[in-house]
Amino acid sequence: MKLFLLLFFTCLFLFSNSAIAQSSPKDTSLRVVEKHDGTKYIAKIISDDGRELLLETEALGKLYLPKSEVKRISKIDDVGEIKNGEFREDSPFSTRYAFTNNALPIKKNEHYAMANLFGPEIHFAVTDRLNVGVMTTWIGSPFVVVGKFTIPTYNEKVNFSIGTMLGTSGYLNSFQGYGGLHWGTFTYGDRKNNISFSAGYGYFDGGGNNRSVPGVYVGDSSVYANPNGSTETYYNYPYDIPSEPRGNMFKAPIFSLAGIFQITSRASFFFDSMLAFGSRETQSTNTTSTGGFDSPYVLTITEGPQYTEEFVALYMMPGMRFQKNENRAFQIAIAGVSAWQDGEKYTFPLPMVSWFFKF
Repeated sequence: MKLFLLLFFTCLFLFSNSAIAQSSPKDTSLRVVEKHDGTKYIAKIISDDGRELLLETEALGKLYLPKSEVKRISKIDDVGEIKNGEFREDSPFSTRYAFTNNALPIKKNEHYAMANLFGPEIHFAVTDRLNVGVMTTWIGSPFVVVGKFTIPTYNEKVNFSIGTMLGTSGYLNSFQGYGGLHWGTFTYGDRKNNISFSAGYGYFDGGGNNRSVPGVYVGDSSVYANPNGSTETYYNYPYDIPSEPRGNMFKAPIFSLAGIFQITSRASFFFDSMLAFGSRETQSTNTTSTGGFDSPYVLTITEGPQYTEEFVALYMMPGMRFQKNENRAFQIAIAGVSAWQDGEKYTFPLPMVSWFFKF
């Protein structure tokens, strides 16, 4: 009887394992298998015994790979992105154009840096929806802090974001200059092909522009004694006049249209643009003086008229991006900047060459 029960449960156990194996087919999805030395394989994982992976690749056939050499394994959800035997993975650079960005999120811990002819940038992905960064020039001034928060929707191709930039002129102007830019962005598309529209408000004050405080100021006098005993009185100009910051802030609503379109697995065309309608209000003063010959100097400073200076600025920046892999990219853009102010038009080129690095 005991022998019969032992044989019965043994057969039941083998039958259960066989049923489970038959009901759980092997996962034959394509995956990117990356080694520590950067070598990548697009393959199906045939087996995994804990020590080695048996891969089936299209280019090399079947091969064994020690798991100690494997850095990561990623599932390929869109096989349409495999071109010429290479798979272009998402990168944090896909959230950027030239100067502006789109509303697509950066995955947590996928930080990146950008260096161009004018200075470096570093951006940190704090969460899947929030990233913060810093921007500056090669001399470390001015200095700007930037942040973006992504608002996804149920449609993966529709995303929104809000962003902000706050900066200081730094040591170049004794930290007196400051400014900011705050905006919202709508993006339609995916990481390979998308278009974005942004609208925001910017302001900037260069600082260091002062004016005399309105008021009445009387100069000092001094008495000079002559050798013959006579005296003369001299009247001094009132030099110690207090000053205060003059209103010198540029304010402007700003709009942007930008997009990127993948041409090959490694090259994309992009364009970027910004349009600003700005103004600056300046408060002037009127100055009159009396006396100074036989009576004290009297300097009178009164409020003058307020001037409003308006301007329009536009920049257009088409370019090409070349991305070798998800860790490195290079782009070049040929831009033109036009500005209209007080009936005068100013136009000048602004070429930009940039390098992206994921870390």
